[in-house]
Amino acid sequence: MGSGRGGVEALRTTRPWSALGLVAGPAAFIGGWVVGGGRTPDYSPINDAISRIAAVGAPDRDLMTAAFVAYGASVLVGSTALRTSPLRRVWPLAAVNGVATIAVAALPLEHSSSMDTWHGVAAGVGYVSIAALQLASAHPLRETGHDRAAALAVAGGLVTGAALVATTVSDANGLFQRLGLTVGDVWLIAAGLALFRAGRAGQPGKAARRT
Repeated sequence: MGSGRGGVEALRTTRPWSALGLVAGPAAFIGGWVVGGGRTPDYSPINDAISRIAAVGAPDRDLMTAAFVAYGASVLVGSTALRTSPLRRVWPLAAVNGVATIAVAALPLEHSSSMDTWHGVAAGVGYVSIAALQLASAHPLRETGHDRAAALAVAGGLVTGAALVATTVSDANGLFQRLGLTVGDVWLIAAGLALFRAGRAGQPGKAARRT
């Protein structure tokens, strides 16, 4: 994704700095599971879910919980940039994804069977919203002339959805979870950077300085 050239409309937002939340959130989340998973004894990134790093009693629970919260809060901030951009129709999905991720942090595994159930519900909402976010962005991207980004959004959404479905039927739960969520995270980062750059370029102060 990027700013428009010729007949392509730039993905401008009136809140360019908020768009960086779409970059910071995924970075914190990925950093959390990479570092936390590496420091958790007997933890397998292939077979174990990311939430296991934040389970009650896990050695790096605080780190992964903080990563979940940082992701959720940052994506909520980033959703306000989406709301004031050509991608405005997808901002509710980003907001839902942020809230669901914070709920995942607030409902750790291994606390009780009922909490495990609600944890699964929150995680499921997060999975569905990150896949839907990519798919729903395809139409506004096409409308603004970003045909390649639209095609990538559809492909990413399908990969995310398929990978996350695979977590329910495969022993390689952790691998498919990381694949699906990372593809979604890449979309968020790309959207955040595009909105930030185009938004900053379109601000009156910057335009005046270039003339």
